[in-house]
Amino acid sequence: MPGRAALSDEVAAKLARPLTWTLATLDADGWPNLKPVWAELRDGRVLVNTGHGWAKHRNCVRDPRVTLGLIEPGNAYERVEIRGEVVEIVEGPEAEEQLDGLAERYLGIRPYPWRKPGERRVILVIAPTAVVHHVDDDDPTTLPVA
Repeated sequence: MPGRAALSDEVAAKLARPLTWTLATLDADGWPNLKPVWAELRDGRVLVNTGHGWAKHRNCVRDPRVTLGLIEPGNAYERVEIRGEVVEIVEGPEAEEQLDGLAERYLGIRPYPWRKPGERRVILVIAPTAVVHHVDDDDPTTLPVA
């Protein structure tokens, strides 16, 4: 496993906000699979909730390498990329409760309103291995002068 990367205070603050991230996993054929996700930071790890047996879960069981991406809603030229590995998959009541907490933060309601009968939830616990936080200093309203 590659080394662990610490998240800056700025990136940690983004994970504390109700922002929608993009999670990239690798399908069995090697192609990236991108899905919007809610995410939170806990003890230096990024937590993402998904359904047991869904593509995100299946892909991470087979290949734990993932990337979380964010384009800052207020500035399309600011981006965060968190590469990491899923080091644990948590199932059961803890995963159900974590999803309810995310729903409260993201939607302002609890419990999560879109559960399907028989659905089982899992938490993908991601250990960051590389983090990029880039803010483009160029003014997008001004063309460069040669």
